[in-house]
Amino acid sequence: MAAATENDDTSLDNHLKPDSEPAPANPSPPAEEKPLSKNAQKRQLKQQRYEAKKAEKKAQEKEHKRKEGERKHKEWEETLANATEEERLKLIESRRSLRKERMEKRSEEKEKKMERLTRAKETGQNIVVDVDFAHLMSESEISSLVQQIMYCYAVNGRSSSPCHMWLTGVQGEMSSQLDKLPGFEKWFIEKESRCYIEAMADRKENLVYLTADSETVLEDLDPKDIYIIGGLVDRNRFKGITMTKAQEQGIRTAKLPIGEYMKMSSSQVLTVNQVLEILVKFLETRDWKTSFFTVIPQRKRTGVDPADSSKSEPLSEEHQEEHDDLLERKKVCVEVPLESGS
Repeated sequence: MAAATENDDTSLDNHLKPDSEPAPANPSPPAEEKPLSKNAQKRQLKQQRYEAKKAEKKAQEKEHKRKEGERKHKEWEETLANATEEERLKLIESRRSLRKERMEKRSEEKEKKMERLTRAKETGQNIVVDVDFAHLMSESEISSLVQQIMYCYAVNGRSSSPCHMWLTGVQGEMSSQLDKLPGFEKWFIEKESRCYIEAMADRKENLVYLTADSETVLEDLDPKDIYIIGGLVDRNRFKGITMTKAQEQGIRTAKLPIGEYMKMSSSQVLTVNQVLEILVKFLETRDWKTSFFTVIPQRKRTGVDPADSSKSEPLSEEHQEEHDDLLERKKVCVEVPLESGS
């Protein structure tokens, strides 16, 4: 709409110009975009197929859920119609009791979740998602990152050993899209418009940026340290950006020890939620191998742990698709904080 208005204004200006000010005869041609390499085209095509398949599957699941709802409603109406008045009253009362039990169970689960998150805030591991790159992303890319953050919060809330989440650099379009999430204002997190370096100035020595370019391999999670995940859309446009940022700020860096447990495929991109889920899984298990193999999709691996390959059986195609759909979402990534296997 804005583009159309701009065109209309330009047309009007041309009509109002005197004859002595004709429009330029040879406007500069737009800069041509650099063509994608063959490998980039293949990755793009593969991603498009994956997204199309995922969208189709989601539509099928939605239709199946709708039909199931209609079937159950019809069965319920038929059951009531064929019952006596006394039986009908008992059925209705029974259904009300079941609903009450479910609501009480949900309320209890919510209370336990808040207890876990409160403990994490007081004594748990602090993990920051740095969204200070929004100015480098389009509106749709920011939307994808917001979806990843939403999944991060859900995964963390279900964990038996959650971290305390921070969002820093939340401004402009990023802030607007986050505010549109249902219930976002009630999220048990720290939301900061400032960069972490300002928001945590008194704990600068504890800041650790996770980046693949670091020479330090992360062996363990130190409760005193604050680990930072960089939120950035994967277009291979900003290689090394998080490492450069950390160096300029004078804070420590580290990379996940993935290369010690598995070999990654050519696509070494982990989504924001995958990195956070790996860290949260490690908080639960204190086991990197379990964390990596639980979270990283099999299609992102070229092999299994060489020391234990006989015990690692591949998932069936059906289960793998379900696992990938759960973990992958959209291609929002970080500068992969992993140690590449040689």
